[in-house]
Formats: sequence, C-alpha cells, structure tokens
Amino acid sequence: MVVKTLLKSVREYKKDSFLAPLFISLEVVLECFIPFVMASLIDNMTGESLSPVLKYGSILIVLAFCSLFCGFMSGKHAATASCGFAKNLRQDLYFRIQEFSFADVDKFSSSSLVTRLTTDVFNVQNAYQMLLRIAVRTPLMVIFSFIMSYSLSPRLSIIFICILPILAIALSIIISVCMKTFRIIFRKYDRLNNSVQENVAGIRVVKSFVREDYEQEKFSRASSSVKRDFTHVEKILALNNPIMSFCVFSSILLISYLGSQLIITTGATEFTTGELSSLINYGVQILVSMMMLSMVFVMTSMAAESARRISEVLNWEPTLVSGDDGASKVEDGSVSFKNVSFRYSEKAERNSLENINLDIRSGETIGILGGTGSSKTTLIQLIPRLYDASEGQVLVGGRDVREYDLQALRDQVAVVLQKNVLFSGTIKENLRWGDENASDEELVRVCRLAQADEFIQQFPDKYDTYIEQGGTNVSGGQKQRLSLARALLKKPKILILDDSTSAVDTKTEALIRRALHSEIPDTTKIIIAQRVSSVEDADRVIIMDGGRIAECGSPAELLAGDTIFKEIYDAQTSGKEAC
Repeated sequence: MVVKTLLKSVREYKKDSFLAPLFISLEVVLECFIPFVMASLIDNMTGESLSPVLKYGSILIVLAFCSLFCGFMSGKHAATASCGFAKNLRQDLYFRIQEFSFADVDKFSSSSLVTRLTTDVFNVQNAYQMLLRIAVRTPLMVIFSFIMSYSLSPRLSIIFICILPILAIALSIIISVCMKTFRIIFRKYDRLNNSVQENVAGIRVVKSFVREDYEQEKFSRASSSVKRDFTHVEKILALNNPIMSFCVFSSILLISYLGSQLIITTGATEFTTGELSSLINYGVQILVSMMMLSMVFVMTSMAAESARRISEVLNWEPTLVSGDDGASKVEDGSVSFKNVSFRYSEKAERNSLENINLDIRSGETIGILGGTGSSKTTLIQLIPRLYDASEGQVLVGGRDVREYDLQALRDQVAVVLQKNVLFSGTIKENLRWGDENASDEELVRVCRLAQADEFIQQFPDKYDTYIEQGGTNVSGGQKQRLSLARALLKKPKILILDDSTSAVDTKTEALIRRALHSEIPDTTKIIIAQRVSSVEDADRVIIMDGGRIAECGSPAELLAGDTIFKEIYDAQTSGKEAC
C-alpha cells in the first residue's frame, strides 16, 4: 500500500526509472566478463608472444569502457529519476496539506508536516536512487558472479552458497532491531522541529523574558535524545560490515587454499592459475556487492518509516470536503445557526459551543462580546467551514455550508483575524491575495477604507514597499489595517472581523466602522471585539458565555435592562468619565 501510494509520484520520470536499472544491468554483465577474460589472459601468457596480451588486453579495454559508459548513464538516469520523484512527492504532499482542514493539521501538527516535507522526502529520495542502482546492481552481481564462478569450478563455488544464508540471517536480524528505533527517532524529530518552530516564531517573547538559556537547554535535551537513539542504531549497524567481511574473506581464504591444492594435485589440468585468480575476483565482487546491499538495507529501513509517514499524509482523507456537485453561488450574506453544537475532538469532555440558535440577516452588522474562552472565534469559524458543526446546521445564503463548493463559499466570506499574517513581498502583492486582478486604483480605494493609505504613503516606496516575512517591519495596527484592506478586495458577502482592530486607536477604529457602514452596506458584518465602542453601531450585539449565547439584542435594548452588556459598558466607560 505504501509503495503503491509513493509510486504515483514517479509520473513523468518513469522512463528514467526504467533506464537506470537497465544500464546498471548491462554494467554488471560487462564487469562479470572482465575476470573471465582475465583468466584467459593469465593462462595464455607463456612469454613466447605478445599476441595474447594484445588480444585479451583489447577485449578488456573495450569491456572497461563499455562498463564505464553504462555506469555513467545509469547514474545520470537514476539522479534524474530520484530528484524528479522527490520534487513530485514534495509537491503532492504540499498540495494535499493545502486540502487539510484545521482539524487535520491539528492531528498531524505543523512541525510533523514540515518534517515529512523535508527530512522524510529526502530519506525516500536517497532510498529511491539506491534502489534504482545499488539494489539492482548487488543481486545481479551476486547472481552473475556465482554463475561465472560455477562455470569455472562447480565444487569451489559451493562455498559462496554456504556463506550467503549466514549473511542474509545476520542482516535481517540487524534490520529488524533497527526499524523499531527508527520509528521512535522520527517521532522525536517532530518534537525537535516543534521546539525550533515555537522558538523562532516567539523569539521576541523569548528575548523579552530572557529565556534563551532555558530554550537552549530544552533544545539540547531534545537533540541529545535523538543523538542517543541514532548512536544506538549506528552501534547495531556497525556489526554489519565486520560480519560480512569475516564471512566473505573466510570464503576467499578457503577458495585460495582449496584452489591452490587443486592446481598442484592436478597439475593445472582441472583448475588453472588464471581460473583461481578469476574465482578470487568473483569472491571480491560478491563481497563488495554484499557490502553495498547492507548499505541499501540500512538506507531503506530508515526510508521505510519515512515512506510510511509520507503515505499517511497522502492517503489521509480530509475531514472537510466540498459537497457532491457543490453549489458555486452564495445567494446573499444571511447566516443561520440551527441547534449548533461543536467540539474540537471526539475525546473532548464537553462541547465548545452548545445549542446555538441565531439568525443573521444579509447586510446586518452583528457585534459579538464575551470573555476569554467563551468560544467567540469558534462560532465564526463555522461560517466559512473551517470546522464542521458536530451537531445541527450552519446555513449561509439559505443553504447548508456542507452543500457548497468550499472555494465558492470561502470566496464570499472574508475573515480578518487579530493575529494577522502578511507574507514576504510588496504591499501590493499582499493586498492582491484578496483579488489577484485588482488594479492599483482599487488597492488605493480599499486601503483608504481601511485607513491604511495614509501610512503607506509615508513609506519611501509606498505600495511597492517590501514586507518582511510575517510583517515584522510594520506595526501591529498597520498589519491589521493592511489585512482588512486585503479582505475588502474580495468583495465578500460576509465580512468577519475577529478582534481585528485591537491594535488600532479608537479614532481610527471609528473611521473604519464608518467607512464599512457607508461603502459596503449590503455586506453582512460580524465584529468580534473586547471594546464596547467597537460594536456600539451594530444592529445587534451577542454576548457569549461558556459556549452559549447569553444575551442578544440591539445595544439600546441591552443597555436598558439589567444585562451583562450593561455591566461591560459601565466598566469600560466609568474610567473615561473619571478622566
């Protein structure tokens, strides 16, 4: 199953994958004829004439050059096939991951997916190249060497047959022990990469709390653990070469001893000096082949675990897929939650959302307030179907979100997060994530709506200013405004602002709200906020508490009663009055 899955990534490199073993097979045949010709050369060198030297020497030169050419062509095609295979495999993995839902990414973890895209693919690439060359060469070399040695002396060649099972048993025991450790090592690699990823992403926090020593120690422990396991494996694998060398060199000593006796006792009539020399050469070829075979087994045993991990991702069925003949048109921006409950994992002890019933009209502005952990963000993530409801239905435009084509649905829902992500590239390139065909005039218009144009114009390169990876060269408020402008370019039917103006001052936030109200009145706007001022212009305000809707009504209605909203309002405005 694993091999079948991976071979799908060979695709256009099938020809190279066929030619590499073909040329290596020809190289083996030619190399096996060289000792045979050498035997004839030795036996015919009487010293009376140079003709045998010229005759057999010429044949040896031709065989050597032909063997060299075949080896070169085999290496060329194997390199092309393995590198191409790795490229396709990495691409297939990446594209597959793009189809994953948040739940799928959570299952594998981002650090593990990175390891599979890098270390695991590299291991499989190396193993594939070895399989195309060495894994084909070694068994053929052993078989042909034995055939040629048998043709020279059936009795002496039996020694090789006796040695091979001993080598095979020793090799299988070594590999079976190592395989278990490799599986543990790769899990530790995932944790090691996770540590690096966390540290680099949170480097500002690490430095501000002066935790470099702690992080270094944590990384050192993880790295040392991987080192210990690899050292353990290497010690076991180190037994391989001595065992093989002992067995094969013992067989060569036996052949040398018995062959010499046979030459002396028969007067070189049954077995000649040249044939003994060739038989020793075939023994050396078998030794080298078995050494190579052990290296292949070591590499493939490591790659086998990598292959399993890659195959696991490629064969994983995403939990969120487009519906059969999914609808491609979202009629309007209305949203309905009907008896919706949700939990992030089947093993979770309780639901994150519990029995949510809510109807939002198209074009309505909804404010959502609630304490930390009240599942505000969880609620809005069900709208663009980043997660599926565990129970109940979420409807957009009067249709269940599971009936839509995912791309069509998400094209009509724009989400601006509190922690926004900008990618390395110019401001224009980042903005055009919202609409790749947007004109420069459209970019300026949405940036004015998002109150971003003013600070962009202050940059020397204006809209061609280069944004570093993660947007590290702009402030948090600037990043939020650029992300809002990017979302507006989508011209969505539903705009979700998830605490996305938290880093913006109240005056700028008021200008943004006013611009959204006047410029996109038909767009449904859902605003998650911590400040009451952020939702004071909303048509309705929802108060979330413990995964439930605790209150719902217009700001005026909620302020008129004894409500949580009024408590929040009083708490946030009393300080201002005192000032």
